[in-house]
Amino acid sequence: MNYTDLIIQKIRQNRISSTEVADCMDKTGNLDYGLYALNSRHFKVGKVKWTYALNESNWEHHRQVADIDPGYVIITEPFNCGERAIFGDLVTKYLMLYRQSEALVVLGKLRDIPHLIKENYPIWLKGVTPIGCFNRPSEIDLDPETIAERRARYDDTIAVCDDSGVIIIPKELHTEEFLKKLDWIEEQEDIWFDCIDRRKWSTYETVCMKKYLNEPESNKFRPEENPLV
Repeated sequence: MNYTDLIIQKIRQNRISSTEVADCMDKTGNLDYGLYALNSRHFKVGKVKWTYALNESNWEHHRQVADIDPGYVIITEPFNCGERAIFGDLVTKYLMLYRQSEALVVLGKLRDIPHLIKENYPIWLKGVTPIGCFNRPSEIDLDPETIAERRARYDDTIAVCDDSGVIIIPKELHTEEFLKKLDWIEEQEDIWFDCIDRRKWSTYETVCMKKYLNEPESNKFRPEENPLV
């Protein structure tokens, strides 16, 4: 098993939040500040596959996802689609049910929202509208340089999706060191909540002053052992 799979397994089994994962990357990794979960309480993590739509048409998107492999978080990015929805219930059902996608992340709008809410699909998006794209081939495709750049940026990265948004773990961080950071961030959260719940310390004493570092049982949290420093 490679580090990508190990990181996904650890995040999924321990339900490590997008907030904690971002902290492991020095509070970075947010895919897009306008994204929100259409249906709350979903937690999804998986490898990313990037797709696109362009020129107010979803023709290219239909083609790209026709035989897409299962288990991916599919990111769809629109180009020159204005305020139109990229797709709706039909494509969503095909991807979630028949292609077994992990989650859908749309850097634009969707339609058929009552159906998408009713089925409780794991979707992150930027907005909703009843007005969709046209089902016709575009005369001009997206330029190859942009396609290559986006695939290099997104494909086979890891997406962590929850009610806070979507965090991307870039491929260069799929390492043993990052696995250790995930372990450490969970341990830190445990001791911080212990400090305020059981010891009744203030958050200032806990987070800023780090009083627990003066206690023998907290040696593993000393700065020299902290992989996030």
